[in-house]
Parts: sequence; structure tokens; C-alpha cells
Amino acid sequence: MPEGDSVWRACAELHAALAGQVLTASDFRVPRFATLDLSGWTVQEVVPRGKHLLMRVSSPEDQRLTIRSHLKMEGSWQVYPPGGRWRKPGFTARCILRTAVADAVGFSLGELEVIRTDQEDAAVGHLGPDLLGPDWDPAEAERRVHAAPDVPIGIALLDQRNLAGIGNIYRCEACFLGGVHPATPAGQVADVQEVFAHAKRLLKANLGSGRRITVPSTGGAVLARGGNAGRSRYWVYRRGNQPCLRCRTPIQHGVLGKPGGEEERDIWFCPRCQPAPPAPPRD
Repeated sequence: MPEGDSVWRACAELHAALAGQVLTASDFRVPRFATLDLSGWTVQEVVPRGKHLLMRVSSPEDQRLTIRSHLKMEGSWQVYPPGGRWRKPGFTARCILRTAVADAVGFSLGELEVIRTDQEDAAVGHLGPDLLGPDWDPAEAERRVHAAPDVPIGIALLDQRNLAGIGNIYRCEACFLGGVHPATPAGQVADVQEVFAHAKRLLKANLGSGRRITVPSTGGAVLARGGNAGRSRYWVYRRGNQPCLRCRTPIQHGVLGKPGGEEERDIWFCPRCQPAPPAPPRD
């Protein structure tokens, strides 16, 4: 699933291509908005809010609407020159916005809706402070996480109601850098704001172009599967059975789900650098 840095980059590209431009055509390929025509509307800005993309547009009469989308697992926005050939199958297009200078196409969008701009809060107001946004407030994020102290920190970090922008990659990497096992109850984490700070630093470091990477160049070369020498992009993410870059202990893979049997997600961690929390006492 795209994480906060991916959404930030997508918004930056869309804003650069569309802001200030008048839409010459729009095509919403979802039943609820199939008849909506925004031709003649002007794109004011495109901004991220956690993992949501908010494209704000205005009519000549100064009506204000927001095109809200969420990429989920497979979604993406791509910008093309007018009439340019798409790089993805046409049947996966969910939103097409055309201007005189660029076409923007949203493919396989997990969520897509058009709402009044003054009602955005109903759609994204539940989100916690955004790690990449102007509203970032680590104290508020800590308050929200500690409101459920028995929830594992690895689950709390993915709950966008606590703090917005973290996905599974940054969850695993921030926990490693903070020396915290993802299954540790949030209330037992000695310094949860340190974990937030690691996630924020990694997200900001990956806002530019190029492949996502969390290990600095000083992280050192490691042996990948098959014995080929190479440099790891990540500290622990998807590195099961490979040596920890700090202590050489094999990285372990596991799953972590919400209490009550909800969907589980993969986790990777170093059992030495991130000791497992003690088992709860038996009754």
C-alpha cells in the first residue's frame, strides 16, 4: 500500500501539472459520480492529508468542491501530456481530468468521491496528526496512542486515527530504529515519540525521486539471499532470515493483527535489537 511519502509525491506532481488550470473535460468512472461534469472548473490545489489526496476545484461562480481519492493497495495517479498514451490499462481508469496542458488519470483508486470543500472534515477529520503535514503534533499523537495502552504499538502506528501517513514499511523500520518490538503494548513503550520521530525522518528523507530507502550509505553491505553481495534498502522490512545490519542476528518474520481476529499484517524485526515483550501473566 502506498505510504505517506508516495501520496505526498503524487500530490506534488498533480499540483505542479494542474494548479491554476481550467478543466476542459472530466470523466468519473464510478457510478455515483458518472454524470458529474467539471468542465470549466479551475483546479486550485492538490494537497495530501495522510494517505488521502485532496484536489480542490472551483467553478466560475466560485462554488468549491474537493475530489478526494485514496490509493489503497493498487491505486496511482499519473500525469500525461494532452492525449498522451496511458501506461496502464484503460479499464482500470477511475478518474480522468483534462486541461489544455496535461491529462491526469487516476488508476485503480481504492476510494473516489467528490464532496463540498467545506465538508472535507466529514471525510478526513477523523485522521490523527499528519507526519508530513503542517498539523503534525507529536504530543497529540502520543495522547491518542496511549488512549489504548494495551494495543500493540505496531497496530497503533497503522491506525490513521492516531497519526496519519505510516504504512507497513515505516511501521517496521521505525520500530526497529526505536528498539521496540512491534507487539509491545503501546503503554509499555518507553518513548513513543522517539518512534514517531524515526518515522517522520524516514518519510521526509524519501520525498524526492528515486527508490525508497531507509538505510543510510553507512549502513554497510550485506549478503542477500543466494549469497550475492549487495546493499540493503531497508533495516528489517522484507528481510526475513537475513542478518541484522547492526548485530547480524537473523531477521524474523511474523504477523500482527488487531485484537478480535481482524486482518493480520506482516511484520519483520530483529529479535535481539527488538526484544519481544514479556508474556502476560496467567490468571
